[in-house]
Amino acid sequence: MCRNIRPLFNFEPPATEDEIRAASLQFVRKISGFTRPSKVNEEAFNLAIEEVADTARRLITSLETVAPPKNREEEAEKARARSADRYARV
Repeated sequence: MCRNIRPLFNFEPPATEDEIRAASLQFVRKISGFTRPSKVNEEAFNLAIEEVADTARRLITSLETVAPPKNREEEAEKARARSADRYARV
């Protein structure tokens, strides 16, 4: 999976529309191979982003878990620590 796509389910506070759209954009970029589409492909590219975002939103809101919600700040700190450890080895 693309490293820029982050899990969005079971967080407190819940994923925002911007986070869902950003993940959808990254997904469409990854599978299309385009960072920015040409004018001829722009409409299809943007439609794909919206469709993926709609599907992701429906998925996130329909999932259930008994696990307690994760804290965004704690998870971000863990990610920063992993990154610091990973790049300190170089």
